[in-house]
Amino acid sequence: MKRLKRLIYLKLARRLSKSTTGAPVPSIVSENTKVKGDIVSDGIIHVDGQVEGDIACDELVIGVKGSVAGAVTANNLQLYGTLKGKALVDNLFVAKSAKLLGDAVHNTIAIEPGAYIDGHCIRQGGPIPAEAAKPDLMLVDKTKKTKSA
Repeated sequence: MKRLKRLIYLKLARRLSKSTTGAPVPSIVSENTKVKGDIVSDGIIHVDGQVEGDIACDELVIGVKGSVAGAVTANNLQLYGTLKGKALVDNLFVAKSAKLLGDAVHNTIAIEPGAYIDGHCIRQGGPIPAEAAKPDLMLVDKTKKTKSA
């Protein structure tokens, strides 16, 4: 009988875990935590402590007291704290409390007034469509006189 109850419980637990569509739970590096090494995740990472190493994830939130020293690869990066290193992201948000010390390669970017950036912000791919449609400028020297035939 115990075996049957356990089997029913396990089947029920599997069904419930597959059917849940709630928001994903982030992995949190809390304020008093220091991590040395790389972090890889398919989900969300929230850093309020210190990370010395590279981070690769779907979404990264570096909190006001958070600090990352290393390369970041993510679809979304919300920066409220400090990032020392290169960021390769699709969507970048830099808050007014943030410090970005390094280059950021992005597709879209939003920067609040007061944010500190010491590095380059480089857009991925080609120029934006509005720039692609602009004609090239042509310099003309009007001081030269043309000869008539």
